[in-house]
Amino acid sequence: MSTKINYMNTDITFAYFGGEPLGTPVLEELKKAGLLPSLIVCNPDRPVGRTQELTAPPLKVWAEKEGIEVFQPTSYKNQAELHRLTEQDWDVFVVVAYNFILPKWFLELPKKGVLNVHPSLLPSLRGASPIRTAIKDNLVHDIGVTVMLLDEEMDHGPILEQEHFAPNANKWPLPGPLLDEFLAKMGGRLLADVLPAWVNDELLPQEQDHEMATYCGKLTKQDSELNINPLKLPVGKYATICWHTIQAFEGIGQTFFIHNEKRVKITKAELTNGGSLRLLRVVPEGKAEMDFSQYLQSIELR
Repeated sequence: MSTKINYMNTDITFAYFGGEPLGTPVLEELKKAGLLPSLIVCNPDRPVGRTQELTAPPLKVWAEKEGIEVFQPTSYKNQAELHRLTEQDWDVFVVVAYNFILPKWFLELPKKGVLNVHPSLLPSLRGASPIRTAIKDNLVHDIGVTVMLLDEEMDHGPILEQEHFAPNANKWPLPGPLLDEFLAKMGGRLLADVLPAWVNDELLPQEQDHEMATYCGKLTKQDSELNINPLKLPVGKYATICWHTIQAFEGIGQTFFIHNEKRVKITKAELTNGGSLRLLRVVPEGKAEMDFSQYLQSIELR
């Protein structure tokens, strides 16, 4: 559904609302196309790590490097606190992986509404974790990006453009961070085509087929538990399911199994050509990371 439009329009007045992991790579693609926002809106600085040092989000670091003004609201309930956004005339807002829900009055501020880059082929995989759910549940046909016009409901608004991503079958499933990066860059390039076309009234929104909608929630620690016996690792269908789960959780958490009432985190694994799950590195509860072979020796000696 993608239409390539070669604009280099820097006269669009827009604010960019973003979070990670998609926000910064999408902006990089907009920059390559000559499209930079007047304002970048991102999450507040937050305490990080054991020292709880106040740390700026990656999008803020990127904006300051590019010399773009940053705004970090903590809420959208008090309009008076949003004067930086409400007192300027905007052509459009762009939202990518932003953590706040924007109220209806706010969506109506820009002349051309609010565009969103969503990393699935809507109406499939509406919700919080479309990329990692697609990996975990092997939903290859739902992988892609959609540029849509936001409305009040979650991932519900009309579609402007879509592009499917077809991974190499020999390399599927991709690890989560790699698919994050691929889809963010794809979404950025698609947005660079859509943004000027939308502002210039050259695109017709298409309502989603809401009856075909599917949903995905935020993945939890419970989703990352594998029902495996380390002394007899799975082969075949369940091995493949485990491998998809491991790849889905890379970068956002760690899969684990329970053995002898102890949690064992998996830090490195692979699926062999014969279809069996092979664990390479693990972190047994209360111990340092080790080779899986060392872990096997420790439990076999008990």
